[in-house]
Amino acid sequence: MNYQQTFDSTVRDPAAFWLEQASGLDWFVPPRTGLSTDAQGVSRWFADGVLNTAHLALDVHVTAGNGERTALIYDSPVTGARASYSYRALRDAVALCAGMLRDLGVGKGDRVLLYMPMIPEAVIAMLACARLGAVHCVVFGGFAAHELAVRIDDCAPKVVLSASCGIEVDRVIPYQPILSQALKAARHRPERCVILQRPQCAAPLHHPRDLDWHEQLAAARPADCVPVAATDPLYILYTSGTTGKPKGIVRDNGGHAVAMGYSMATIYNMAPGEVFWAASDVGWVVGHSYIVYGPLISGCTTVLYEGKPVRTPDAGAFWRVVAEYGVKALFAAPTAFRAIRKEDPEASLAARHDLSSLEYLFLAGERLDPPTYQWLAAHLGRPVLDHWWQTETGWAIAANPIGIEAFATRPGSATLPVPGFDVHILDDNGAPLGPHQQGNICVKLPLPPGCLATVWNNHPRYEAGYMARFPGYYLTGDGGYRDEDGYLFVMGRTDDVINVAGHRLSTGEMEEVVAAHPAVAECVVIGIADGLRGQVPLALVVLKDGMVMEETALEAEVVLMVREQVGALACLRQVLMVRRLPKTRSGKILRAILRKLADGEGFEVPSTIDDPTVLDEIRGDFARRGIGPGA
Repeated sequence: MNYQQTFDSTVRDPAAFWLEQASGLDWFVPPRTGLSTDAQGVSRWFADGVLNTAHLALDVHVTAGNGERTALIYDSPVTGARASYSYRALRDAVALCAGMLRDLGVGKGDRVLLYMPMIPEAVIAMLACARLGAVHCVVFGGFAAHELAVRIDDCAPKVVLSASCGIEVDRVIPYQPILSQALKAARHRPERCVILQRPQCAAPLHHPRDLDWHEQLAAARPADCVPVAATDPLYILYTSGTTGKPKGIVRDNGGHAVAMGYSMATIYNMAPGEVFWAASDVGWVVGHSYIVYGPLISGCTTVLYEGKPVRTPDAGAFWRVVAEYGVKALFAAPTAFRAIRKEDPEASLAARHDLSSLEYLFLAGERLDPPTYQWLAAHLGRPVLDHWWQTETGWAIAANPIGIEAFATRPGSATLPVPGFDVHILDDNGAPLGPHQQGNICVKLPLPPGCLATVWNNHPRYEAGYMARFPGYYLTGDGGYRDEDGYLFVMGRTDDVINVAGHRLSTGEMEEVVAAHPAVAECVVIGIADGLRGQVPLALVVLKDGMVMEETALEAEVVLMVREQVGALACLRQVLMVRRLPKTRSGKILRAILRKLADGEGFEVPSTIDDPTVLDEIRGDFARRGIGPGA
């Protein structure tokens, strides 16, 4: 079937379509029911099926005679360490780790919190939890103690797995002091903490709470896979919420496994034995879906990279990994390539490597601005494929479905809704909007397999945050439009729409124009308070390395560009040159913090920020230009 036929079949009879996709997996008890409704009125997938996700990711391939195929490649430029695991070796390591957890009393349904860096043991621990039917909760390594304590209290883990340290470029970050502080602050008390000692930093163990990883592993015996229901939780992953309390997104076993296998073939066009690299972190949803579960369920080789796109050692790091391991598809955030472009604007470092294996470049995690898209397309000469999804969905809502039918790309667009996601653009009253009319991006229910079914310990928050505003639809929280051919353009979070003298304007649209200036490496446009117009836009720009330009000259040129391409009503009059922008560790720009900083509102420095000192720099830049209360 072509794309349209496939998409139509998911709308016409979603239960039959997804049961057919599920039939390709090795279930212990194959499901006969595709779609049903649980006691809370939520649609659930494959409720009568029984399986084990670690079995699908590892044992199935070993049993099929592919045990010697490479499953995992570990590359750590920050330590110089490298390792490779076959499917058999990874299966055995996971079974032994599961045995260690079993000896600590971990069983089906118990939670295990992982606070670990990008090392093979993190992947092994995730799969070990899945093997036992336990629920893992991975917290990004280096998160502050308060945020870690909040997550410990919410998911109430029986055991915490951690390491002595993480490494950020050339800086060693001891984890034990952060973990100990979090455990003191938390109300819940895990029974045990198992600590992996890394040679870069030894952690003092506090007995009897703390145990040595290698000592526990040496005494363990391998554990078999535990059958679980398809609707049993596989993991909890926390995402930030507007209330300040993080939301624990719950992912089930059955729907997730089906979605991972389907997406690897449909969206990424990957086949068993091919090398897939998601340049992310296991602490984020991309790491869960496409470092660990998606590639392994599909029999691919996955790359685990402990490094950065730049400074480990330079802006050619990504190209080195692609060439060295024969990567077919690379998946990263646009911010990674903006950093590479800033340091190597002519992509000269890419030319030094044999990139013949690389067929596709996928980007997600934030909006792919057209200048970054055009730079990648021009210098790499390969398909650059934007796609859009969320922690809540676990896989892409919109993409170029090259595994079914490849479409021409359009800069700024994530292409088309993925089969299973019936996307609609609604106005604030819930009425459908036509082509090129911006509104709320929503997905008509039911959501396809793999999406969240609840928020851990807070189902009313799930209903209020995602389902209540537009009955019958899932509210993504993003705004955008579709063009006359159905291409989806995601313009940013709906709270990034600003109101200038009664005109609703997308900051994403203005960012496209600003980013197109030849001197600009990256930018952000925010709405700041204005006594006359309510809000006015402010652009913050970072120049390309080696670029010298007067701020007043840049401002005049950018203001003219926005006036010509967006219109005078945009009222963009101020352009501020900054050395860097505040970002999360996953590369997302902290727009809300910038708005509050400019408007003089109070805020808490988020634990997800990459470097808090950038806020002091921005505050000084605002003061220099007279931006802020009383200016």
